[in-house]
Amino acid sequence: MHTAVPDIPGVVVEGAMKHGLMQHLNQLLGLDPNFSRFPGSQPVSFVSRSLKLLESRNFWVCEKSDGVRVMMLIAWNSAENRQQVFLIDRKNTYREVDNLEFPHWNPPSGTKSPCGPSVIDGELVCDIDRMTGEFAVAVRYHKANYGLATVQRLKSWLLEPFHKNLREQMNPAPQPFEIVCKKMELADGIEAVVKEHIPQLEHGHDGLIFTCAETGYVVGTDEMILKWKPPLENSIDFKLELRFPPTAKDANVPDYTVKPVFVLLTNMGRNYDFFDTMVVTDAEWEAIKESGVQWDERIVECNWDPEYDSWRFMRFRDDKTDGNHWSVVQKIIESIRDGVELETLIARTPTIRARRKERAAMEQQKPRYPAPPAGPPMAMGGPPMPQRGAPQGSYPPPNMQGGYGMAIGGYGPVGGGGLRR
Repeated sequence: MHTAVPDIPGVVVEGAMKHGLMQHLNQLLGLDPNFSRFPGSQPVSFVSRSLKLLESRNFWVCEKSDGVRVMMLIAWNSAENRQQVFLIDRKNTYREVDNLEFPHWNPPSGTKSPCGPSVIDGELVCDIDRMTGEFAVAVRYHKANYGLATVQRLKSWLLEPFHKNLREQMNPAPQPFEIVCKKMELADGIEAVVKEHIPQLEHGHDGLIFTCAETGYVVGTDEMILKWKPPLENSIDFKLELRFPPTAKDANVPDYTVKPVFVLLTNMGRNYDFFDTMVVTDAEWEAIKESGVQWDERIVECNWDPEYDSWRFMRFRDDKTDGNHWSVVQKIIESIRDGVELETLIARTPTIRARRKERAAMEQQKPRYPAPPAGPPMAMGGPPMPQRGAPQGSYPPPNMQGGYGMAIGGYGPVGGGGLRR
């Protein structure tokens, strides 16, 4: 089920202020000071071998919300002596949002203090009568084992103090959106997500997300976050280009009166390459012309439709600067081919549960060591955790040349990622 994509609230921050915030965020996340891309984790598509991964490691599972991905930066402005809250989207645009106040989870007795610098990861969704921010990970405060710790810290260190403070105010200021903690289950609780969580949703959803509970937060592509969708609902974000044939009188002049070829381009990092074409029926083309909406040079989300033996338009993705990278496209194609259905996932849950309990029993048998002496109180969890190597997914892999197909004479395609019959 898809719902409208919400507009991100707030005032866009630009210039020196944005540059300073980016450097502050990079410092919090342990990134290079000049890192300038969206720092959120990106999942990989679920394939058949992912089932073994769910059996061998501890994972969380939740529904995949159909909204706009954002990160929230909670910062302290020492010059103005106040807390500020910013939303960061996939285009790395920073927006300051008002009326959100995050107090410290454990201030000195009788005092009220703001929380320390914080970064959380989530999604803005359109519920039936309101906008909601669903947050799942407290990025800034992870340790080596961040699964349970991060979910619990997000609740007890950020969201519970936030809501308590809101309840205690006589006339609280209007909130830009509701803030909630995303509901999670252990990976063997897939049925609970499908049969209990999803029916209660007031917004769109399009799959499941599995997040490893044993690994730290990764900037860029994270092989330990798995995105599952029904095989034929798997989608790819392409850059769309309309190619019109030439007029009969002049081969150098496009004929805008006829239906063009809808060309899908895949992101190669530094440039775009031809991938395939998208089917648009004559009736759909007439509707497009009447609407007056620009289609050329936009990012579009498409899924593979066996009935048409081709890609079909789902929606525009104006929240994204670029389409999916070629390497991501490969994995989504594999996911479509593998065709792991929901019934297959549910059938594996007894094995996933049994392996999890075996690991828990082995963990109980390990010798226990005394805890290290307690240090001074830390402002929301202490220093940032070092990343596992260089940020992943930040730059295109080397020597990626060409796509799946090639254009013939600029109009006719041969492509499809191997899906075409």
